[in-house]
Amino acid sequence: MRFAVEEINNSSTLLPNVTLGYHIFDHCTDAHNLPDILQLFSVNDSVNLKQMYNHYQSQVIGFIGAFTSTETINLAPMFMMDLIPMVSYGATSSTLSDKVTYPSLIRTMPNNKSQIELIIHIIKYFGWDWVAFIASNSEYSNNGFQLFVELIKNTGICLGYKELLTDQSKLNTTFHRIDTLKINVIILFIGSVFAEKIITTSVQLGVHNKVWIASDSWSMNNYLLTLQGIATIGTIIGVTPTVVPLPGFDEFIYQSQHRGDSVHSVEVFCNQACDNCSSVSPEDVINENPVLSFPIYSAVYTMAMALHNVLQCNHSGCNYICPVYPYMLLQEIKRLQFHLKEFFISFDKNLDLHSSYSILFWDTSNHSVKIHQIGTYSNYPVSNLTIFDTDLYWHDSGVVPFSNCSVECKPGHVRQKNGLHQCCFICVKCLSNHYANHTANLYSCLNCDKYEWSEAGSTSCQTRSVEYLHFSDGYSIVLMVFASSFMLLCLGVAMLFVMHRSTPVVRSAGGSMCFLMLGCLAASAISIFFYFSELSTFSCIVRDLVYAFFYTVCLSCLFVRSFQIICIFKMAAHLPKAHAWWVKHNGQWLVVAALSLLQLLLCTLSMATSPPLPKEDTSFKDQIVLKCNANNIVISSLPIGLMLILSGLCFCFSYMGTDLPKNYNEAKAITFSMLLFCLSWAIFITADLMSHTKYVQVVKIVVELSCLYGIMFSYFIPKSFIIVFQPVKNTQEYFQASIQSYTQTISRM
Repeated sequence: MRFAVEEINNSSTLLPNVTLGYHIFDHCTDAHNLPDILQLFSVNDSVNLKQMYNHYQSQVIGFIGAFTSTETINLAPMFMMDLIPMVSYGATSSTLSDKVTYPSLIRTMPNNKSQIELIIHIIKYFGWDWVAFIASNSEYSNNGFQLFVELIKNTGICLGYKELLTDQSKLNTTFHRIDTLKINVIILFIGSVFAEKIITTSVQLGVHNKVWIASDSWSMNNYLLTLQGIATIGTIIGVTPTVVPLPGFDEFIYQSQHRGDSVHSVEVFCNQACDNCSSVSPEDVINENPVLSFPIYSAVYTMAMALHNVLQCNHSGCNYICPVYPYMLLQEIKRLQFHLKEFFISFDKNLDLHSSYSILFWDTSNHSVKIHQIGTYSNYPVSNLTIFDTDLYWHDSGVVPFSNCSVECKPGHVRQKNGLHQCCFICVKCLSNHYANHTANLYSCLNCDKYEWSEAGSTSCQTRSVEYLHFSDGYSIVLMVFASSFMLLCLGVAMLFVMHRSTPVVRSAGGSMCFLMLGCLAASAISIFFYFSELSTFSCIVRDLVYAFFYTVCLSCLFVRSFQIICIFKMAAHLPKAHAWWVKHNGQWLVVAALSLLQLLLCTLSMATSPPLPKEDTSFKDQIVLKCNANNIVISSLPIGLMLILSGLCFCFSYMGTDLPKNYNEAKAITFSMLLFCLSWAIFITADLMSHTKYVQVVKIVVELSCLYGIMFSYFIPKSFIIVFQPVKNTQEYFQASIQSYTQTISRM
């Protein structure tokens, strides 16, 4: 402080023609310092009650101090009521940032909040989350503890152990509890005297392999640097405000020690003339902890710079005649911005100095302890942390010590809380179709999207493959070739029948009704092409509607043919009038029309109330199978039910006519095709119940084609064979001979 005052008084630019004076006293205890403080406020040895602070002139216009937070909080109210600037160089409690309670308190030492933020940054940087915090009941220590508890919320750091030490605390119990909890990082946020006691005790108790984070009060403690056995307790990392060198300070100490003006002072206050401390050498002063040197130096310059502005100083001098009141000095301090020894001095809205810290490492690798700077931190204009961890040598194995409540979960696992602390957990493997994303959520497995899948224990989801029948697939091409071939076959047979439409074979096959059957079979085959490519509502409806309707029309024709043959050969004699009506009114066409209309109504009802719609089947692990599903299975089954009834009737009538003449007998053909129809659909229904893959649709296509080919090869191809290769059987005489032979056989029975 004296060095700064003399430097200012010797300056020709800062306060020309103005000499700073000062009173200096030792803050012994809170009880004993009150008389000296009141003396500072006195005018002619009395303190008068006043109403207007802005015209009150006390002995001093500013106060530098006190050192600790507790001392400052006790003294501050007396300065605050007169708005006397009180610049503290060591009080760091965040309580003092409250400008409603402490409107004229200024600090040149960063507050506890910045220091705690830095300590949290260090803990997070090295990946620790399980720490102990040791403090005391002092304002500095207790405030740091409260800030730490508040600021570690939502940081992932857990306070595994905490203790506010007193003089009666048993440190062996404290360290035993810390070891029991397997905590390897200890934050010692405590005053220098208490820190010396704790570290000394830890050496005596054999505490080892711990990481100690030292607060600024003891991070450069000279006594501990020379403590025997300090290297055994582990690694010490300290934080301290940036130490700014003061050129000329060492020379000033040497000169002051040998100046002749150092005389014994009989005054209460020690001013420019001080007692010569012969017991303290210049080296003792120079080698003292330098942390507070610049805060004190800058506190004096803060007063001087504010006074420079109040006195309106310039190169020619200052207006020292105008009165200077404390509140005027305070107003100027709030606006100050200046560089001091290449360090920028400015105050925030709480009159706190912007923080700048050094991170220190106590190197115990050699016989003596040396302090190295391994990082820096500042919070202005933005937070900036730099750590050179390559310069840091860890105790024991040389790697970063482990201080976590639980081992970090493997990829694909999430945390399940185990105990009171969020840092204590067990790891649970994510199930299939779930994944772990530690960035998004540490405690819950996330669901994969509908179109994604994952194995158990995954960290991401994979896209499901969408499965349906592609036009380009090999089996799709084969099926479409069969469908196309069938349609060409229908066309070929139709043309052949047209050319021989007046022959007995064509007439016995149904005549013009054959062309309706062939057309319906070809139309049914068209539905096959709507099974391929990505499904849509249109394709789902068309493929079921086309097949159900046109195949039913064909079945109606077969039903009429089988019934008509029985009617002619077996019932004409018994029901002659009914037979005559049937022939007169073309009963076969009426039945076909009625059955076709009924199927059309059933299809319309089914499509209107429960249409088959595209559905995504996600029951597979890694696939989405597209299929057509109806909401109401009963209504959607009505058209199929009619087809089954017709096939059953066809089978019954055809079976009744198995002994009719060969040339008129389609019974075997119809029986075979109906048996194939029932068997094929039974196979499909079984496959559909047992499997849900896209290949079930292939089975359905094969079933539909087999039903179509069954009718073609059992009903039309044999007749085409006779027309082309056995024309002798396609004559009126041959058919009459067959009928006569059947009549003779019946008459003999």
